[in-house]
Amino acid sequence: MLDNIFEGITPDYYAMLIRFFICVVVSWIIIDRLYYRKSKRRDFYFTFMLISIAIFFLVFFMIFVLEDMKGKAGIGLGIGLFGIFSIMRYRTDTMPVREMTYLFVIISLAVVNALASTMPLVELVLTNLIVILAIIICEWRLKTENVKLIQYDKIELITPDKREELIADLKKRTGLDITKVEVGAIDMLRDMTMLRVHYRSTDSGSNSVDKMTKLYKQDLQ
Repeated sequence: MLDNIFEGITPDYYAMLIRFFICVVVSWIIIDRLYYRKSKRRDFYFTFMLISIAIFFLVFFMIFVLEDMKGKAGIGLGIGLFGIFSIMRYRTDTMPVREMTYLFVIISLAVVNALASTMPLVELVLTNLIVILAIIICEWRLKTENVKLIQYDKIELITPDKREELIADLKKRTGLDITKVEVGAIDMLRDMTMLRVHYRSTDSGSNSVDKMTKLYKQDLQ
């Protein structure tokens, strides 16, 4: 009975399984070895892996069905790809830039691997390796910084000539490795100002704005 089942599988499907294996391995390397080791976000790990698998099969079978639609394959494929990439814009939660970039890469590789039916496997593997290498170089050379909004009470330190003293005070009170401070709105009546603080963190690689932190004088008492 099993022989009859496997006899019905076409050679194109076996070729698709090879490309699917390449897609899964490449996605796992990018997500597990490059993204997750730095961000430790299990929710995005789950999302990226399943999106990669789902997009691959969606594109593959969409092309398979559209092959019988004379002259409409190009239009249908274009509409389908537009719908796939639109999920990056229409979502419920705000996604940090770094996660957005990884999602775009994962979706793009899934589409490329699904569409590359006529491409030799060597060229397909080489293309995937180039993308992995590009991510490795960017992660190695470019250090991402987190951003936090801080409501700050010592407005006498916000002048340009006291910037080093301001950074030192923020480092002491927050414990963050602060690299840059931008002064925003100033409330002279309450002696408060809003600061945008850039800092390095090993807990997350996401370049996002954290929840606002308020520093008052009573915090130090």
